[in-house]
Amino acid sequence: MGVIEKIKEIEEEMARTQKNKATEYHLGLLKAKLARYRAQLLEPTTKSGKAGEGFDVMKSGDARVALIGFPSVGKSTFLSKMTHTASAVAAYEFTTLTAIPGVIDYEGARIQLLDLPGIVEGASQGRGRGRQVVSVAKTADLIIMMLDANKTQEQRRLLEIELEAVGIRLNKKKPDVVFKQKTGGGIVINATVKLTKIDEKAVRTVLAGYKIHNCDVMIREDITIDEFIDVLIGTRKYIPCLYVYNKVDSVSLEMIEQLAQQDHSVVISCEMGLNLDYLLERLWEELGLVKIYTKKRGEHPDLTDPICLRRGATIEHVCHGIHRSLVSKFRYALIWGKSSKFNPHAQKVGLNHPVADEDVVSIFTK
Repeated sequence: MGVIEKIKEIEEEMARTQKNKATEYHLGLLKAKLARYRAQLLEPTTKSGKAGEGFDVMKSGDARVALIGFPSVGKSTFLSKMTHTASAVAAYEFTTLTAIPGVIDYEGARIQLLDLPGIVEGASQGRGRGRQVVSVAKTADLIIMMLDANKTQEQRRLLEIELEAVGIRLNKKKPDVVFKQKTGGGIVINATVKLTKIDEKAVRTVLAGYKIHNCDVMIREDITIDEFIDVLIGTRKYIPCLYVYNKVDSVSLEMIEQLAQQDHSVVISCEMGLNLDYLLERLWEELGLVKIYTKKRGEHPDLTDPICLRRGATIEHVCHGIHRSLVSKFRYALIWGKSSKFNPHAQKVGLNHPVADEDVVSIFTK
């Protein structure tokens, strides 16, 4: 029996099993098996078949954004409008057959935008180049899910199911759980909060399903059994996602209002160029980038070429952004801006000082 057949069998058994107190441990074991088989399906242990054309694109710029959606929702038109990169556009489905990169220049940052081929239902099991599409999506810093405003919400649900199946968690944080395997001593489970969705027996059942008999588990938040399985597997990707509804020029105002008020949603029209500026603002916000300007001694700061870093970056990251050898020669830095204690005056800081958006930094070396 192949992996796909085993997955189907487990899914059928889960659908047949009633959810109640008596069956929750059995369901937990089935979920653990299902996650294991899905991981095998995505990462086969042996190579088979001839070498094909490369699908992934080298990561470049300050951040990578992946465009995901069903065929013919306007992904290629969006890429052409935002990046001035030519991507084949036509009225029929599956116009794009490989990953096409483009670059958005915004606020001094270079954001790589990838137009991926349309996903079909069953992509997580390898249908329609689905496995390659979602594996490229895993390398992105943000996913834009392109949806057709004329179609039902079922399209969004199906795409979320496909991405969940391959280990991509949209707009979620990594569970606050510490899991450490050891050579002996049995299973030790500790929790710092009251657990309402899972208990110790369920944790032990899942661990037994993975043949883990010696480990330490520290649970610091109220998690579900699925989140605990994600921690055990350890290869899950937690990626922010923007749901972008295209073709809003062909729906009613009431529908636009309804779609725009949903969480993490933006309504646009690529054909008419509506709301694309606001989408860029949301992109910047979701990516959590900050701009840092550099200043040479005795000169005005260079406001034309900022260094773009992630929110929470420090002076050390700024040094790496300028040149990797700078950290070893670093003496101190002067910083002007929101992170300076004496703003608008400069503050003398070390490598661990956190920087804020639009700070000006002058670095002094030994």
